Amino acid sequence: MSTGSPNTRRVDLPVTGMSCGACVRHVEKALRESKGVESVTVNLATERATVQFDPAVTSLAALAAAVNDAGYALILPDAEQDAEDVPADALEEDDPAAAARRREVADVRRRFLVAILFGAPVVVLGMTHGRLGIPHEAWIQLLLTLPVLLFAGGGYYLRAWAALRHGTADMNSLVALGTGAAFLYSLLATAGPSLVSVQGGAEHPQVYFETVCGIIALVLMGKLLESIARSRTSQALCKLAKRQAKSARVWKDGREVEVPVGRVQAGDEVVVRPGETVPLDGEVVDGSSSVDESLLTGESRPVTKSAGDEVTGATLNRHGSFRFRVTRVGKDTVLQQIVRLVEEAQGSRAPIQRLADRVSAVFVPVVLFLAVITFLAWFLAAPAESRLTMALVSAVSVLIIACPCAMGLATPTAILVATGRGAEVGLLIKGGVALETAHALDTIVLDKTGTITLGTPAVTEIDTASDGLDETELLRLAAAAERGSEHPLGEAIVEAAAARELEVETAGSFEARPGRGVVAKVGRRDLLLGSARFLEEERVELGYLKSRATELAERGRTPVLVAVDGRAAGLIAVSDPIRDGAKEAIAAMKSMGLEVVLLTGDLKSTAQAVAREVGIDRVVAEVLPERKADEIALLQRHGKRVGMVGDGINDAPALARADLGIAIGTGTDVALAASDITLVRPDLDGVVAAIRLSRRTIRVIRQNLFWAFGYNALGIPLAAGAFYPWTGWLLSPVFASAAMALSSVSVVSNSLRLRRVPVDGR
Repeated sequence: MSTGSPNTRRVDLPVTGMSCGACVRHVEKALRESKGVESVTVNLATERATVQFDPAVTSLAALAAAVNDAGYALILPDAEQDAEDVPADALEEDDPAAAARRREVADVRRRFLVAILFGAPVVVLGMTHGRLGIPHEAWIQLLLTLPVLLFAGGGYYLRAWAALRHGTADMNSLVALGTGAAFLYSLLATAGPSLVSVQGGAEHPQVYFETVCGIIALVLMGKLLESIARSRTSQALCKLAKRQAKSARVWKDGREVEVPVGRVQAGDEVVVRPGETVPLDGEVVDGSSSVDESLLTGESRPVTKSAGDEVTGATLNRHGSFRFRVTRVGKDTVLQQIVRLVEEAQGSRAPIQRLADRVSAVFVPVVLFLAVITFLAWFLAAPAESRLTMALVSAVSVLIIACPCAMGLATPTAILVATGRGAEVGLLIKGGVALETAHALDTIVLDKTGTITLGTPAVTEIDTASDGLDETELLRLAAAAERGSEHPLGEAIVEAAAARELEVETAGSFEARPGRGVVAKVGRRDLLLGSARFLEEERVELGYLKSRATELAERGRTPVLVAVDGRAAGLIAVSDPIRDGAKEAIAAMKSMGLEVVLLTGDLKSTAQAVAREVGIDRVVAEVLPERKADEIALLQRHGKRVGMVGDGINDAPALARADLGIAIGTGTDVALAASDITLVRPDLDGVVAAIRLSRRTIRVIRQNLFWAFGYNALGIPLAAGAFYPWTGWLLSPVFASAAMALSSVSVVSNSLRLRRVPVDGR
C-alpha cells in the first residue's frame, strides 16, 4: 500500500466473478460511487482492484459490500493482516486472495462437471430429434436440464440480475438472456406445445434444451481453460515470491538460532550455508562465497561475495558459508519491492487499451439491440412454419457469440505476461504506459559515468606544476578536499590516497559545485578542484596544465585540475572503464533503428573519446546537470521520441523529462524513482531487452485486439444469419458458445507467447 495524501490509503485487493470488460466497469462504478473513494482501477487479467480511499469516511468492509451488491466479490485480507501488506504478500500460499482464486477455479470445475454429467445426455437426445422413440423425451430433457440451468449456470443469472438492478448489462447478461430465452421457449413447447406452435396443431414442436446445456457447458469450459491459462501468466511473479526463505539462522551469543524470517530484525547477524537461500538483504561481515542472483537480475554467472559486499534476499548461495548483517526486512527488502512494483505494473492500463474500453462501454447494449433486430427480422421474413424457431436460434446465437471476454482480456493479459517476463530477466517495468512508450522510441540518450562506464573510476596519472607541490602532497590535499564528495571522481582520488597509505586530514569546509567542481579548505590552504573551465571561472591561470588536460581528455581520461591558494598546482587524471558489452549493446540499439546520443557533463574531448570506443556518433558534452533536461526537451521539440538512460542524481530531471526514463539499478534512489524502467542488472543489454520486449508486447496486443474485433465483426453477422440467403449458413447457438470460449482462450494463449521472448541484449 502507498498513500496519495496523509488522509488516504491505497489498497490492492482481489475481485472474483469478473468475466469481461463490462464487469470491470461495473466493479469500478460500484467502488467509485462509494463515499470516500478518490480513485479506482480494476484489472481483468490480474482480477484485482486498486482503490485510493479516505479511511475516515469509508472502510474496506463498506467497499466490499458495494462490490458484492454489484454481483461480484471483493476479497479482504485476514483481520490480523494489515491491508498494506496485501500487494507484497498476495502470492503466498496461505494468502486469502490466492485461496479465493483456487476456490473459484474449483467451483467452475464442479459446475462444468455437473453441466457435462447432466447435459451430455440432453445433447445426445437433442441431436437425435426424437428418432430413438423414448417416451416423454422432452420431459426427460427438461429434468436433466434443470441442474445444468440452476446449479452450473446459476452464477450467470445471479450476476445478470445484479447488473439489471443497477441498470447495466455485461457478458453474464448475454449468457443469461440467450440460455434463458431458449429454456423458456423449450419449457413452453414441452408443457404447452400449442402455445408456441405456429399452426396450432403441431403436437411436438422442437425444443432447445440441448442448446441450453451446450452453451452453459461450453461457456464454463472456456472459463475453466481461461482461468488455467491466466494462472500461468503470473508464474514469473509467483516464482519470485516463493523464493523468499521461511526461516533464518540468526547468530546469537556465539551460536546459531533458527527463527522464522518474519522475526528477524535489522541489525541481526544471519548465517548462510552452501546451497541455502539468502533470507533477507544485508552486508557480509564474515566469510565469502559465490551467490547466484539470476532470479532477480537474469545474470546467470554467480557473483563473488566477501566482507563489505551487499547480499540480497531470495538469492542462492552456491559455495562457501558467510555471515551477514541484516539491513532491510519485510516490505523494504529488494524482493518485496520488486514484487510490489511488478504487481502495480500488471494492474496498470496501457494507452492502447482505451480503444477496447471505449468499444466495450457500448458493446453489450449494441449486442442486445442487434439480437432484438435479428429476432424481429427472422420472425417477419422466415416462412411461417419455421419463423419462430429461426428467430429464436439466430437471436440466441448473436447473444452468445458476442460475449466480449476476448476484448476485455486482449491488453491486460499481454501486459501481465510481459511485466512478469521482464522481472524474470531483471527489467522492472513500472506500468503499461512505460511498456507501450518503449516501443515507439527512436532516440536513446545515454549518460556516460555509471551508464556506459562502470562508474568506479581510478587515478591513472598525476602531473604537478613546475613550481608547485610534489605528487604525494598534491594527492594528499586533493583527497582531503574530496573526502566530503560523493562524486565518483572524488572517490577515486580518495581511494588512490588510501592505496598509498597517505594520512589525509579532514577539510575545514567543503562545498560541491554540481557540474563544475569542489571548493574546500584544508588546514590553512584554500583548494579548488574541477574542470579547466571551473578554475578559469575562478580566475586561476592554468598555463601548460590546460593543454595537458586537453591531451589527457582526448585519450579518454578525465582531468581534475587542482588549485591551491589561487594558483594552479597540478592535475589528477582519472579513467572510468567501459562496461563489458556496452559496445555490442549500442550496436544492437542502432540495428533496431535507434539513434544513440551520449549526454554528459564531462569535457567534450573525453566524451568523444568514449563515444569513439563504443560506437556513438552524436555527443553532447559539458552539459550542466540542470541543462540535461533541456537537452532532452530540445530533442523532443525536433520530433524525437526520447528514452533517457542514467544512474545518478544529476540524471533525475532528464529521466523525468524524457518520454521514457531508464535507470541503471545500481544508481541512486532518486534516479530510480524518476524512471519508468529500472535495470536490476547494471548493463546496457537491459535497454535493448526492454525495447525488444516492448515491441513484441505491442505486436501481441494488436494481434489480440484484431482477433477480438475481427471475431465479433465476422461472428455477429454469421450468428444473425446475414449470409443465410446466399450460403444457407445458420450458426447453432452451441457452436456460437464454442467460438466465444475459443476466442478468450486464444487471446490468453497468444499473450502467453511473451513468456518465450528472447530478451538477451544482443
